[in-house]
Amino acid sequence: MSFNSLAFRLFATAAAWAIVVLPIAGFIIYRMHKKDVQVDFDKRLALLTSIIVADSIDNGGNEPGEPKNTGDPLFDRPDKAGWYWQISPLDVSPERPGRRLVSTSLGDDTLPPVVDPKNTADESVIRWGYVIGPVGQELRVAEQVSLFGEGEQAQRYRVSVAGTVAEIEVKLQEFRTRITASLALAGLGLIAMTLFQVRFGLHPLQKVEQGLAAIRTGDATRLDGDLPVEVVSLQRELNALIKSNEEIIERARREVGNLAHGLKTPLAVLMNEARDESTPLAAKVAEQTTIMRDQVTHYLDRARMAARTGVIGRVTEVKLVADTISRALVRIHRDKDLNFIVECPDNARFQGERQDLEEMLGNLLDNASKWSTATVQLTARLMDVGGEKTSQRMVEIIVEDDGPGLTAEQLAEPIKRGRRLDESKPGSGLGHSIVADLAHSYRGTFLLAKSELGGLKATLTLPAA
Repeated sequence: MSFNSLAFRLFATAAAWAIVVLPIAGFIIYRMHKKDVQVDFDKRLALLTSIIVADSIDNGGNEPGEPKNTGDPLFDRPDKAGWYWQISPLDVSPERPGRRLVSTSLGDDTLPPVVDPKNTADESVIRWGYVIGPVGQELRVAEQVSLFGEGEQAQRYRVSVAGTVAEIEVKLQEFRTRITASLALAGLGLIAMTLFQVRFGLHPLQKVEQGLAAIRTGDATRLDGDLPVEVVSLQRELNALIKSNEEIIERARREVGNLAHGLKTPLAVLMNEARDESTPLAAKVAEQTTIMRDQVTHYLDRARMAARTGVIGRVTEVKLVADTISRALVRIHRDKDLNFIVECPDNARFQGERQDLEEMLGNLLDNASKWSTATVQLTARLMDVGGEKTSQRMVEIIVEDDGPGLTAEQLAEPIKRGRRLDESKPGSGLGHSIVADLAHSYRGTFLLAKSELGGLKATLTLPAA
């Protein structure tokens, strides 16, 4: 999955959302649960305080009695498990010493007061606080001041009930573990589902890509297939574009043919008439009409090339064309007993018309056969040209011979139509210019250089399918 792709962007945004939102949601849920646990713990302490106060009043007279039913067996454990109750007198004097009662779990230890004993406000209201217990643990304390007895014998007592905060922490730790595992599984499931959703949702685009590749390689002429409604309009427009391209090319070919037919006849008449006369004017007319005919032929050929290169889906096997031409040239030049070497991968395919590739390779191999001594070599390879985003698949075709080659000055001269670098061999001088024109029309390149075999090296680069 490339970083610069729709699939990665959709997956990354969904994954980032899950990574950010789930921990925040988990934190909020945890805080709410923590508050509920603390409230429930305080309710439990308040209930135990009310039970102990009521039970001590029922079992006593003017002073508190021993609670018979505290509502929690943890108060009866002597191992200081963290749950304690204490009833201690206030306003103690020699005449009124009061009676101090404690739970079995507290033993000889004492629970410190939460608030100042002299504070008599809201004596019937439970007051809350935290203290350090007998074995150093943190305790949550519910404290209530109650009046025992009547009249002058009545005395205030502080009733304290404490529970260990560690119990809250144990519950919160269990909840943290559960919610963390649950949200982690939910996050992984969400990310996996997002990945599946992205793959499933963008699968039609892969079908479009495959269909366009089939059109480009010549395996199809239209973008067919059952696509989702969101992509059908794209499919319809692409097919309309392909059809419009074919119609434009066909019309251009027809108009070029009509133009060629319309110009060749008048030019032929002018040339014939001029040849019948021996005057200087006739000679000048013959000269200029010849130039006109060559120019018309040249630019009509260019127009035909441009029309053919605009056709979508034309693909030609390079090895097949190279083998066919080389076999023909071996028979033509059998007196020289040439050794043709063709090194071309089977998957090398030229994105263009077969007749154009035949014309280019035919000119290059024929020229190499004329000048070579014993060996003509054709080497083809596929390569990528351009940057990562603008990369284009190209096929490089190199034709070499072991002939005399060209001088550095000749190689430095531009390729011109009709320019012959050596008059000792027959030819019109159009071969290399035709190859160059065709290569440029396909947005390729054509270069001449010195070959390691000793002769000429012609390098042709064309778009690959």
